[in-house]
Amino acid sequence: MARAKYENRLISANPLARPAPGGGSFVKSPDTLAAPGALPLAKQPPSGKVAGMDLPPQASGFFAEEIEELIPAATVVVFRHGPAGGPPELLMLQRAREMRFAGGAAVFPGGRIDPADRELAASLAAPGADHDELAAKVAAVREALEEAGLLLGLDRQVEAAEVARARAELLAEGALAPVLERRGWGLALDSLVPFARWLPRHRRSFDTRFYLHDIGTGAHEVSADATETTRLFWTSAAEALAMADRGEIEIIFPTRRNLERLAGFASFAEAEAHARAVPVVTVTPQLEQRDGEWWIAIREDAGYPVCAMPIAQERFAAAPARRAGQ
Repeated sequence: MARAKYENRLISANPLARPAPGGGSFVKSPDTLAAPGALPLAKQPPSGKVAGMDLPPQASGFFAEEIEELIPAATVVVFRHGPAGGPPELLMLQRAREMRFAGGAAVFPGGRIDPADRELAASLAAPGADHDELAAKVAAVREALEEAGLLLGLDRQVEAAEVARARAELLAEGALAPVLERRGWGLALDSLVPFARWLPRHRRSFDTRFYLHDIGTGAHEVSADATETTRLFWTSAAEALAMADRGEIEIIFPTRRNLERLAGFASFAEAEAHARAVPVVTVTPQLEQRDGEWWIAIREDAGYPVCAMPIAQERFAAAPARRAGQ
Protein backbone atom coordinates (compact mmCIF):
# COMPACT_ATOMS: atom_id res chain seq x y z
CA MET A 1 0.00 0.00 0.00
CA ALA A 2 1.32 3.47 -0.83
CA ARG A 3 2.62 5.42 2.14
CA ALA A 4 0.29 8.39 1.47
CA LYS A 5 -2.77 6.14 1.38
CA TYR A 6 -1.73 4.54 4.66
CA GLU A 7 -1.24 7.90 6.35
CA ASN A 8 -4.54 9.26 5.10
CA ARG A 9 -6.55 6.63 6.91
CA LEU A 10 -4.74 6.89 10.23
CA ILE A 11 -6.95 8.09 13.06
CA SER A 12 -4.22 9.86 14.98
CA ALA A 13 -4.07 10.92 18.60
CA ASN A 14 -1.43 13.46 17.69
CA PRO A 15 -2.42 17.15 17.68
CA LEU A 16 0.13 17.68 14.93
CA ALA A 17 -2.24 15.76 12.64
CA ARG A 18 -3.67 17.88 9.89
CA PRO A 19 -6.41 17.30 7.31
CA ALA A 20 -5.32 15.05 4.52
CA PRO A 21 -6.19 15.80 0.92
CA GLY A 22 -9.65 14.42 0.26
CA GLY A 23 -10.65 14.22 3.92
CA GLY A 24 -9.55 12.08 6.86
CA SER A 25 -6.42 12.80 8.80
CA PHE A 26 -2.87 11.70 9.01
CA VAL A 27 -0.02 12.38 11.37
CA LYS A 28 3.20 14.10 10.62
CA SER A 29 6.25 11.88 10.80
CA PRO A 30 6.60 10.43 14.30
CA ASP A 31 10.25 11.50 14.11
CA THR A 32 9.08 14.95 15.23
CA LEU A 33 8.18 13.52 18.62
CA ALA A 34 11.63 12.01 19.11
CA ALA A 35 13.19 15.44 19.59
CA PRO A 36 13.10 16.84 23.13
CA GLY A 37 11.88 20.14 21.75
CA ALA A 38 8.72 18.44 20.48
CA LEU A 39 7.60 17.28 23.91
CA PRO A 40 5.44 20.32 24.80
CA LEU A 41 3.50 19.79 21.55
CA ALA A 42 2.81 16.10 22.24
CA LYS A 43 -0.62 16.62 23.81
CA GLN A 44 -3.42 14.13 23.42
CA PRO A 45 -7.15 14.72 22.95
CA PRO A 46 -9.55 14.21 25.87
CA SER A 47 -9.17 10.71 27.32
CA GLY A 48 -11.16 8.09 25.44
CA LYS A 49 -11.58 10.18 22.30
CA VAL A 50 -9.76 10.35 18.99
CA ALA A 51 -11.15 12.57 16.22
CA GLY A 52 -14.40 12.76 18.22
CA MET A 53 -14.88 8.98 18.34
CA ASP A 54 -15.03 6.75 21.40
CA LEU A 55 -12.06 4.49 22.00
CA PRO A 56 -12.09 0.99 23.50
CA PRO A 57 -10.85 0.70 27.11
CA GLN A 58 -7.63 -0.98 25.95
CA ALA A 59 -6.61 2.15 24.05
CA SER A 60 -5.68 3.98 27.24
CA GLY A 61 -2.71 1.63 27.48
CA PHE A 62 -1.34 3.03 24.23
CA PHE A 63 -2.50 6.65 24.14
CA ALA A 64 -2.14 8.75 27.27
CA GLU A 65 -3.95 12.03 27.62
CA GLU A 66 -0.60 13.78 27.86
CA ILE A 67 3.07 12.88 27.53
CA GLU A 68 4.51 14.04 30.83
CA GLU A 69 7.99 12.54 30.59
CA LEU A 70 10.09 11.53 27.58
CA ILE A 71 12.78 9.02 28.57
CA PRO A 72 15.64 8.08 26.20
CA ALA A 73 16.32 4.34 26.43
CA ALA A 74 18.19 1.52 24.71
CA THR A 75 17.55 -2.19 24.15
CA VAL A 76 19.81 -4.90 22.78
CA VAL A 77 18.67 -8.07 21.00
CA VAL A 78 21.40 -10.63 21.75
CA PHE A 79 21.80 -13.48 19.24
CA ARG A 80 23.48 -16.84 19.62
CA HIS A 81 23.69 -19.80 17.25
CA GLY A 82 20.68 -22.09 17.35
CA PRO A 83 21.14 -25.76 18.28
CA ALA A 84 21.75 -28.28 15.49
CA GLY A 85 21.87 -25.59 12.84
CA GLY A 86 18.40 -24.27 13.69
CA PRO A 87 17.32 -20.62 13.71
CA PRO A 88 19.28 -18.25 15.95
CA GLU A 89 18.22 -17.90 19.56
CA LEU A 90 17.60 -14.59 21.28
CA LEU A 91 18.11 -13.70 24.93
CA MET A 92 14.89 -12.66 26.65
CA LEU A 93 14.21 -11.78 30.25
CA GLN A 94 11.05 -11.67 32.30
CA ARG A 95 10.52 -8.45 34.19
CA ALA A 96 9.43 -8.53 37.80
CA ARG A 97 5.69 -8.10 38.25
CA GLU A 98 6.31 -5.11 40.49
CA MET A 99 8.06 -3.13 37.75
CA ARG A 100 6.23 0.04 36.78
CA PHE A 101 6.76 -0.48 33.06
CA ALA A 102 5.75 -3.81 31.45
CA GLY A 103 5.71 -5.68 34.77
CA GLY A 104 5.76 -9.45 34.18
CA ALA A 105 6.45 -9.15 30.44
CA ALA A 106 9.13 -10.99 28.49
CA VAL A 107 11.40 -8.39 26.90
CA PHE A 108 14.93 -7.90 25.59
CA PRO A 109 17.61 -6.49 27.92
CA GLY A 110 17.55 -2.72 28.14
CA GLY A 111 16.59 0.39 30.05
CA ARG A 112 16.90 4.15 30.26
CA ILE A 113 20.00 6.07 29.24
CA ASP A 114 21.62 7.47 32.39
CA PRO A 115 23.70 10.66 32.66
CA ALA A 116 26.78 8.50 33.33
CA ASP A 117 26.18 6.74 30.00
CA ARG A 118 26.26 10.10 28.25
CA GLU A 119 29.46 11.08 30.02
CA LEU A 120 31.19 7.87 28.96
CA ALA A 121 29.90 8.26 25.40
CA ALA A 122 31.24 11.82 25.23
CA SER A 123 34.67 10.58 26.27
CA LEU A 124 34.63 8.03 23.44
CA ALA A 125 33.19 10.23 20.71
CA ALA A 126 35.26 11.07 17.67
CA PRO A 127 34.74 14.46 16.00
CA GLY A 128 31.36 14.56 14.32
CA ALA A 129 30.06 11.46 16.13
CA ASP A 130 26.41 11.17 17.10
CA HIS A 131 26.58 11.49 20.90
CA ASP A 132 23.00 10.31 21.39
CA GLU A 133 23.70 7.14 19.40
CA LEU A 134 26.87 6.44 21.35
CA ALA A 135 25.11 7.04 24.68
CA ALA A 136 22.37 4.60 23.68
CA LYS A 137 24.94 1.93 22.81
CA VAL A 138 26.73 2.47 26.14
CA ALA A 139 23.40 2.13 27.94
CA ALA A 140 22.67 -1.11 26.06
CA VAL A 141 26.04 -2.54 27.13
CA ARG A 142 25.51 -1.47 30.74
CA GLU A 143 21.96 -2.83 30.93
CA ALA A 144 23.00 -6.21 29.48
CA LEU A 145 25.67 -6.52 32.17
CA GLU A 146 23.35 -5.39 34.95
CA GLU A 147 20.31 -7.45 33.99
CA ALA A 148 21.90 -10.58 32.52
CA GLY A 149 25.55 -10.63 33.56
CA LEU A 150 26.47 -10.49 29.88
CA LEU A 151 29.32 -8.22 28.80
CA LEU A 152 28.87 -7.04 25.21
CA GLY A 153 30.75 -4.64 22.99
CA LEU A 154 34.12 -5.12 24.71
CA ASP A 155 37.40 -4.83 22.84
CA ARG A 156 38.67 -8.18 24.20
CA GLN A 157 37.63 -11.54 25.60
CA VAL A 158 37.54 -11.88 29.40
CA GLU A 159 36.97 -14.77 31.80
CA ALA A 160 33.53 -15.41 33.25
CA ALA A 161 34.75 -14.82 36.80
CA GLU A 162 36.01 -11.36 35.86
CA VAL A 163 32.71 -10.52 34.18
CA ALA A 164 30.90 -11.52 37.38
CA ARG A 165 33.13 -9.22 39.45
CA ALA A 166 32.59 -6.39 36.98
CA ARG A 167 28.83 -6.90 37.23
CA ALA A 168 28.91 -6.77 41.02
CA GLU A 169 30.83 -3.49 40.89
CA LEU A 170 28.45 -2.05 38.33
CA LEU A 171 25.41 -2.95 40.43
CA ALA A 172 27.03 -1.35 43.47
CA GLU A 173 28.22 1.84 41.73
CA GLY A 174 25.67 2.33 38.95
CA ALA A 175 28.15 3.49 36.32
CA LEU A 176 30.07 1.53 33.68
CA ALA A 177 33.05 3.88 33.20
CA PRO A 178 34.87 3.15 36.49
CA VAL A 179 34.40 -0.59 36.00
CA LEU A 180 36.12 -0.37 32.62
CA GLU A 181 38.84 2.02 33.79
CA ARG A 182 39.98 -0.22 36.68
CA ARG A 183 40.66 -3.04 34.24
CA GLY A 184 41.91 -1.09 31.26
CA TRP A 185 39.02 -2.37 29.16
CA GLY A 186 37.75 -0.53 26.12
CA LEU A 187 34.48 -0.65 24.21
CA ALA A 188 33.97 -1.75 20.61
CA LEU A 189 30.52 -0.27 20.06
CA ASP A 190 30.42 -0.91 16.32
CA SER A 191 29.46 -4.49 17.22
CA LEU A 192 26.01 -3.15 18.19
CA VAL A 193 23.99 -2.82 14.99
CA PRO A 194 21.16 -0.23 14.93
CA PHE A 195 17.87 -2.02 14.25
CA ALA A 196 14.86 0.07 15.28
CA ARG A 197 13.55 2.99 17.30
CA TRP A 198 10.19 3.02 19.08
CA LEU A 199 8.36 5.88 20.75
CA PRO A 200 4.92 4.78 22.05
CA ARG A 201 2.56 7.50 23.23
CA HIS A 202 2.40 6.79 26.98
CA ARG A 203 2.29 9.22 29.88
CA ARG A 204 5.89 8.18 30.55
CA SER A 205 7.13 7.54 27.03
CA PHE A 206 10.35 5.65 26.39
CA ASP A 207 12.16 6.74 23.23
CA THR A 208 13.96 3.42 22.74
CA ARG A 209 16.72 2.57 20.29
CA PHE A 210 17.10 -1.14 19.51
CA TYR A 211 20.39 -2.81 18.62
CA LEU A 212 21.45 -6.27 17.45
CA HIS A 213 24.50 -8.07 18.83
CA ASP A 214 25.87 -11.56 18.15
CA ILE A 215 27.73 -13.73 20.68
CA GLY A 216 28.17 -16.64 18.31
CA THR A 217 28.18 -19.99 20.08
CA GLY A 218 26.64 -18.46 23.20
CA ALA A 219 29.30 -19.84 25.52
CA HIS A 220 28.57 -17.16 28.11
CA GLU A 221 27.11 -17.43 31.57
CA VAL A 222 23.93 -15.40 32.12
CA SER A 223 21.85 -14.91 35.24
CA ALA A 224 18.95 -12.69 36.26
CA ASP A 225 19.62 -9.81 38.62
CA ALA A 226 16.67 -10.94 40.82
CA THR A 227 15.47 -7.35 41.21
CA GLU A 228 14.14 -5.96 37.92
CA THR A 229 14.42 -9.38 36.26
CA THR A 230 13.10 -12.70 37.56
CA ARG A 231 14.37 -15.10 34.89
CA LEU A 232 16.32 -15.30 31.63
CA PHE A 233 15.82 -17.67 28.74
CA TRP A 234 17.06 -18.30 25.21
CA THR A 235 14.53 -18.89 22.46
CA SER A 236 14.08 -18.39 18.74
CA ALA A 237 11.89 -15.50 17.69
CA ALA A 238 9.28 -17.88 16.27
CA GLU A 239 9.16 -19.92 19.47
CA ALA A 240 8.81 -16.77 21.59
CA LEU A 241 5.77 -15.81 19.54
CA ALA A 242 4.36 -19.32 19.97
CA MET A 243 4.96 -19.14 23.72
CA ALA A 244 3.04 -15.87 23.86
CA ASP A 245 0.17 -17.34 21.85
CA ARG A 246 0.02 -20.30 24.26
CA GLY A 247 -0.10 -17.91 27.21
CA GLU A 248 3.28 -19.04 28.59
CA ILE A 249 4.77 -15.55 28.42
CA GLU A 250 3.36 -12.04 28.00
CA ILE A 251 4.79 -9.69 25.41
CA ILE A 252 4.00 -6.05 24.78
CA PHE A 253 3.12 -4.65 21.35
CA PRO A 254 6.64 -3.47 20.31
CA THR A 255 8.19 -6.79 21.39
CA ARG A 256 5.68 -8.76 19.30
CA ARG A 257 6.34 -6.64 16.23
CA ASN A 258 10.12 -7.01 16.67
CA LEU A 259 9.86 -10.78 17.18
CA GLU A 260 7.81 -11.08 13.99
CA ARG A 261 10.49 -9.16 12.15
CA LEU A 262 13.34 -11.19 13.65
CA ALA A 263 11.60 -14.51 12.94
CA GLY A 264 12.30 -14.02 9.25
CA PHE A 265 16.08 -14.41 9.60
CA ALA A 266 17.94 -17.73 9.51
CA SER A 267 21.14 -16.23 10.95
CA PHE A 268 22.56 -13.15 12.59
CA ALA A 269 24.25 -12.30 9.29
CA GLU A 270 20.85 -12.09 7.60
CA ALA A 271 19.45 -9.93 10.38
CA GLU A 272 22.46 -7.63 10.26
CA ALA A 273 22.27 -7.24 6.48
CA HIS A 274 18.59 -6.37 6.76
CA ALA A 275 19.19 -3.88 9.58
CA ARG A 276 21.92 -2.11 7.62
CA ALA A 277 19.75 -1.94 4.50
CA VAL A 278 16.60 -0.55 6.15
CA PRO A 279 16.98 3.00 7.54
CA VAL A 280 15.99 3.33 11.20
CA VAL A 281 12.91 5.51 11.60
CA THR A 282 10.95 6.30 14.74
CA VAL A 283 7.91 4.03 15.12
CA THR A 284 4.96 5.48 17.03
CA PRO A 285 1.85 3.24 17.15
CA GLN A 286 -1.36 4.91 16.00
CA LEU A 287 -5.03 3.95 16.07
CA GLU A 288 -7.14 3.40 12.99
CA GLN A 289 -10.61 2.03 12.34
CA ARG A 290 -11.19 -0.83 9.93
CA ASP A 291 -14.74 -1.94 9.29
CA GLY A 292 -15.87 -0.54 12.63
CA GLU A 293 -13.06 -2.18 14.63
CA TRP A 294 -10.14 -0.38 16.26
CA TRP A 295 -6.66 -1.45 15.18
CA ILE A 296 -3.18 -0.48 16.34
CA ALA A 297 -1.01 0.40 13.35
CA ILE A 298 2.60 1.37 12.71
CA ARG A 299 4.27 2.97 9.73
CA GLU A 300 4.94 0.64 6.81
CA ASP A 301 8.45 1.80 5.89
CA ALA A 302 10.24 0.55 9.03
CA GLY A 303 10.94 -3.03 7.95
CA TYR A 304 8.15 -4.83 9.82
CA PRO A 305 6.20 -7.67 8.16
CA VAL A 306 3.11 -7.03 10.30
CA CYS A 307 2.08 -3.39 10.63
CA ALA A 308 -1.34 -3.59 12.29
CA MET A 309 -3.47 -5.73 14.60
CA PRO A 310 -6.92 -5.42 16.19
CA ILE A 311 -6.58 -3.78 19.58
CA ALA A 312 -8.86 -6.46 21.02
CA GLN A 313 -6.07 -8.99 20.41
CA GLU A 314 -3.55 -7.01 22.43
CA ARG A 315 -3.80 -8.89 25.72
CA PHE A 316 -1.22 -6.75 27.43
CA ALA A 317 -3.49 -3.71 27.19
CA ALA A 318 -5.89 -5.28 29.69
CA ALA A 319 -4.45 -3.35 32.62
CA PRO A 320 -3.34 -0.14 30.91
CA ALA A 321 -2.43 1.92 33.97
CA ARG A 322 0.15 -0.60 35.16
CA ARG A 323 1.24 -2.01 31.81
CA ALA A 324 1.94 1.32 30.17
CA GLY A 325 3.90 2.70 33.08
CA GLN A 326 1.29 5.35 33.94
